[in-house]
Parts: sequence; structure tokens; C-alpha cells
Amino acid sequence: MKALVTGGGGFLGLAIVRRLVRRGVIVRGFSRQDHPALRELGVEQCQGDIGDADAVARAVAGCDVVFHVAAKPGIWGPYEDYHRANVTGTENIVVACRQHAVSRLIYTSSPSVVFAGQDMEGVDERVPYPSHFDAHYPRTKALAEQHVLGANSPQLATVALRPHLIWGPGDTHLLPRLAARAKAGQLRRIGRQRKLIDTLHVDNAAEAHLLAADRLAPESPVAGKVYFISQDEPVETWEMINRLLQAAGAPPVQRSIPKHLALLVAWGFETLHRVTRNPHEPRLTRFVVKELCTSHWFNINAARRDLGYRPEVTIAEGLLRLAANMQGARQANS
Repeated sequence: MKALVTGGGGFLGLAIVRRLVRRGVIVRGFSRQDHPALRELGVEQCQGDIGDADAVARAVAGCDVVFHVAAKPGIWGPYEDYHRANVTGTENIVVACRQHAVSRLIYTSSPSVVFAGQDMEGVDERVPYPSHFDAHYPRTKALAEQHVLGANSPQLATVALRPHLIWGPGDTHLLPRLAARAKAGQLRRIGRQRKLIDTLHVDNAAEAHLLAADRLAPESPVAGKVYFISQDEPVETWEMINRLLQAAGAPPVQRSIPKHLALLVAWGFETLHRVTRNPHEPRLTRFVVKELCTSHWFNINAARRDLGYRPEVTIAEGLLRLAANMQGARQANS
């Protein structure tokens, strides 16, 4: 079997690639640049823009299954950039799968596609898409998810997974930014209410993707469906953030700011960035404030039942692995 992993050199993509290689699967990665980690694994690499239909078609050709992980993350920047990467790119993947008779497509979505600004406490896959999105990322991921699910057919079986707040060794996005801001004294607790979030260790996220691929086939029970994936261990938001910061060798967040003041500050940062046409993400946005002030934990019974998903790495074990990895990295750089 030959598998294509878009974004194969990224955090989650690389974890999926490693599992596939251990299974003896022939793997091809598709991304913008060459990744030494993929070369070391003996993975074939195709470089290109996910928004380029011809480049995507060349990458898909000859593959039996596609894991579409690549996306434009973040919450700031022109809508056109998010649409090209997340929507047009996904449309290109679907067209290429049909063109080259690929029978299975596993799409990496996000729980943010159904976030409407309120608490999400134990919700399942029946929760609807919101009528309004506060950021381009969730809006374009929702459009892409709907396209993938709508593309399910007797010829191409599709499934979408919604992993929530992935963390662990190899993270180049979430934890490094948190740690840098904590060390600079720029982090504040927002609000005083105790809100719970569920997260996901990267190894559990990768395993969920392979489980979905194992059970996916045209007209199978999982075809055309979407699944929340998490640790199934809801933890108070700032407790989890501080545990991650501790593993990274960064100080905990202790000072706080009221929610209404945080929203005002975020609005100010956003306005300043728009007026000055600053392309960098503001230090705080209203979308982030709402995320940090609401509960986010999910009912994953469907994933347990249909995919056979069981979180193998607990939060405690994952934090131990993360701390050891971060300590090793610090020693190597010292």
C-alpha cells in the first residue's frame, strides 16, 4: 500500500508518517519544502503548493490512501490565503483522488469548525456549524470539512477527524509560543470562571488517523462521517496550560485580567494591526479570548465505537515524555 500524507513534515503529519512507516507502508509526503526528518525515514517527498491543482495531482498519483493533514493554521492574515490553502487545497485533493482512483481520504479537521463562542461541554458530532465565525481558520476549515464529507461516494470513501489542541514532543506551534510569552511575562489568565478543556497528545492523534484509515472503505459505517478526537480527560484550562509550561521549563501563568478588559485589549491590538497593515498575528485577539473563556470538551463515544479509538497516552504520561524531550532539546542547544 502507498499512502500520501499532505503536510507530512509537520507536527501531526510526521507522527502519522512514522506510524505508517513502522507498519511497512510506502509513504509519500507533500509539502512546500524538503524535510530532513522525512528523508531519514526514507519517505518520498513531493514539493508544491496545496493550492496548485497540478502539483496536488502529481502527489496523489499512484497512492491508495490519502491523509490530508496540511492546512494554514493561525488566526490572522488575509482571508484569501486561508481559503486557498484550506478550501481550494482540499478541493484539489478531492479532485485528484477521483482522478487517480484513490478509494480512501482521511481529512484532518478541527473542533473550531463548530465553535460559536459559547461553552462546548460534552457535545457530540450532532452540534451544528455556527452561523458566524470569528476567524478565517475555523471558517475555511468548516468549508473544507463539508466538502470532504460531501465528496463521500461508492468510489471515494471519506472521513473527517476533529483533533483538539494537539501537544507533545515535536510541537513547533502551540507550546513554543506559549513558553516564549510566559518567559517574557506576557501571559495572563483571562476571566475567573473555571472552564474545562480537553486536549490531545500527538501520538493519540496520529493513532486515531490510522484507525480511521483501517476502518474506512466505500460504503463502510465510518464513510462520510466526522469524529471528535481527544484525550477524554477534561482539565481546567489554566491548570493544563501551566502543566504544559512546566514541561517546557517555563514559569506558570499567575496574573489575571478580566474577560471584558481582555476583549477590549484584543480589539485594540486587532485595530492597530489593521490600520498599520501589520501581517503578524496580534499578541491577543477576540477569538483567542473567547476560546480561553469557554469550556471545550467533547463526547468521543462515536470514535470509541466506530474507530476503536482509545487514548493510549494519558496526560500524565504525555507530560513526562514532553518534559524529557524538552530537557534534551535544551541540553543539546546549551
